[in-house]
Amino acid sequence: MSKRNKNKSRPGSVGISPKGHHSGAALRHPVDQVSLLQIIGLCLFLALLTLAVFSRTFHYGFVNYDDETYVYQNPVVQQGLTLSGIGWAFTHTTADIWHPLTMISYLLDDQFYGLNAGGYHVTNVVLHALAVVLLFLVLREATGALWRSAFVAAIFAIHPLRVESVAWIAERKDELSGVFFLLTLWAYLRYARLTFSPARYGLVVLFFALGLMCKPMLVTLPFVLLLLDFWPLKRFVAPTDGQKKFFVMQRFLLEKIPLLALSLVACIGTLLAQKNALAPVAETMVSPRIENALLSYLTYLSQMFYPADLVAYYPLAANLPLWKGALALLLLLAASFGAFHWRRKHPYLLVGWLWYLGMLVPVIGLVQVGTQAHADRYTYLPQVGLYVALTWAVTELCSGWSHYRQILGTVALLLIGIFSFDSFTQTTYWRDSASLWNHALACKYDSWVAHNNLGMNDFSQGQVDQAIEQYQKAIAIDDKAPMVHFNLGATFAQKGDLEAAIGEYQKAIQLQPDYFQARNNLGDALLRTGQTAAAIDDFQEALKLSPQSTVLHNNLAFIF
Repeated sequence: MSKRNKNKSRPGSVGISPKGHHSGAALRHPVDQVSLLQIIGLCLFLALLTLAVFSRTFHYGFVNYDDETYVYQNPVVQQGLTLSGIGWAFTHTTADIWHPLTMISYLLDDQFYGLNAGGYHVTNVVLHALAVVLLFLVLREATGALWRSAFVAAIFAIHPLRVESVAWIAERKDELSGVFFLLTLWAYLRYARLTFSPARYGLVVLFFALGLMCKPMLVTLPFVLLLLDFWPLKRFVAPTDGQKKFFVMQRFLLEKIPLLALSLVACIGTLLAQKNALAPVAETMVSPRIENALLSYLTYLSQMFYPADLVAYYPLAANLPLWKGALALLLLLAASFGAFHWRRKHPYLLVGWLWYLGMLVPVIGLVQVGTQAHADRYTYLPQVGLYVALTWAVTELCSGWSHYRQILGTVALLLIGIFSFDSFTQTTYWRDSASLWNHALACKYDSWVAHNNLGMNDFSQGQVDQAIEQYQKAIAIDDKAPMVHFNLGATFAQKGDLEAAIGEYQKAIQLQPDYFQARNNLGDALLRTGQTAAAIDDFQEALKLSPQSTVLHNNLAFIF
């Protein structure tokens, strides 16, 4: 045990280092008596467990669900790691998100792997394994509990809800932001428990800023730090004098202001970047959004215990029964009341529950981006709070049993085995686009996205008639998706039915007037039918929308 652990304060007292902690210093918890060899062994076990579950993805390809936007149809990424590419990553958005570090990771992958999808999968799995090990080390450092921390990290590693984040190349941002999230927690533990140091606090701010540049969903991290102040750091109970306690609380809030400022900037930047992806209020009114958000909280809870029929896209229900939303609200309020009621005796319940509720706020659907009801990937970090709360609660509940360690150890291994098998099976659906979307349809999620992407897959393989059939099924479900009309138009044009193609391109433009690709293709179809003047008009309109497009300039040059 280190010298710092030997000098730790007694439970319930204020931790004072020889040099003197800053006021309200964090309490240290009694730690399990372990050796460095045990910690290293558990780290290796967690890394190997992650590798065993996800290594089959090393042989998988790309899927036609944002992978093209991020990698295989991205001309900047395909140039590899260059100074101009790094500059582009910091000055442009991808898929309506500003996440430069994530994009730089793709540039680096292309430098080594080119368009070999297996290499990108390797990076995803390695980053996830690193996040798993960091979670174990951070929890062990924060709570002093070895085996409980290892179990939480193991469930985080192999739960089937992690498959989407790890097996989907385009979702690299989850693992990368997770690594910096956990590094931020580690740096905060050091800052809170040692003598105040601007350098230690600066490291917290730095890791947080880097995390936001991987995925802006981390904007709730300052809230998580406040929860850690309550438990396990117990910084709120240090002073006994009421006035001093007020000033300590005030300082705890003040020290979060730079972090909150970064969160605010990230929120504003994300809203500006996603202004085209935000669903209009007329399409998803506030009341259905709130109801879907409440139901999504319960959906993620049920999937945590029973992860069945997990798919890449869950369509947003058109009309949700009001009673379901009311029941969801009552259940969430009851759980929140219970966690608050037991906050003194079982503080981990309140911390874990609020961790879960709070971290999901940016993606719960109150501000609707896209048309999905919920997504597995959104649980990547939020559910860690639930894992902690349940693990600590069950351990404490069973601590009075005879042989409880053996019983809990057996149950833990059984759960790890079951979830590992489920995740290993779930990864097979991500091996290619056809498997991904056929699985969604097999699970009764009949969405326009599934049919559209199956059509794209058929088109890429030269199966034009099958592609048309899939696009028409997508339009039957939702005829207001401009992408589907554009894809159907391109398929008609490939088949030689230019009149049908022109009609579909025009529908796409009606639905999305700034759809310059549709205007370009419409101009091409008009030109091929001899309508030269009309083609010129559409090419010029498209150029107003995308003045840097070399394709559009080339098309106009060809006509002239």
